[in-house]
Amino acid sequence: MASGTEYPVQTDLNFSLLTGEMVCMLGPNGCGKSTLLRTLAGLQPALSGEYKIQNSDRPEKSVALVLTERLSMDNTTVHDVVAMGRYPYTSFLGGLSEQDERIIAESLEAVGFDLLALNSSHSPFNAHSDGEKQRILIAKALAQQTPIILLDEPTAHLDLPHRILILRLLRQLSHEQGKTVLISTHELDLALALSDRILLMSPAGRGIQLDTPEALKKADAFTSAFGMDIFSPLG
Repeated sequence: MASGTEYPVQTDLNFSLLTGEMVCMLGPNGCGKSTLLRTLAGLQPALSGEYKIQNSDRPEKSVALVLTERLSMDNTTVHDVVAMGRYPYTSFLGGLSEQDERIIAESLEAVGFDLLALNSSHSPFNAHSDGEKQRILIAKALAQQTPIILLDEPTAHLDLPHRILILRLLRQLSHEQGKTVLISTHELDLALALSDRILLMSPAGRGIQLDTPEALKKADAFTSAFGMDIFSPLG
């Protein structure tokens, strides 16, 4: 947005994501990574064109979105946060069924939480580290039971061990649960090592490439996208 006027960040975005793959989206600042995620999640409209998510007209049951903002939720438990993922399925009054509770527990277990140690998952959300909070938010996305999970810089506030842990976890979930996982990230080294494919966005308006890390490196696509040889930072 600029002075109340809408303008395209990228055009001619033509790509398909596959079931059971983890795709890392890389590109320079301002190229439209977060805008694309928000558009795919239905938080803002595309200025033109269309996209289909398994032919579903219910985006809240097709796409789960995990944003990068640090969250502080006073008087909110881990269970409460993950339960938010069940809201598209609950009754008008928002009551949780036995099935909902089972899915909440399974989602926490899938991201490595010991429910017994969490006192039945009713520990305060704010009592956890940034890495644990990120896993809880991923559990919330899993509880939503969507085929697609979108994440905007999920490792932004984490130290290196937790950055590796989170991306390994997302790769495992995509492969074992058949989720399509699309991640906006600046973690070039981890993206090259862990992603099935990379969605490489060039500076605004210059398009995208989607291919395996090896194919993009061979084509020197990263130099084109970032305007420098990022693999030889000393020149």
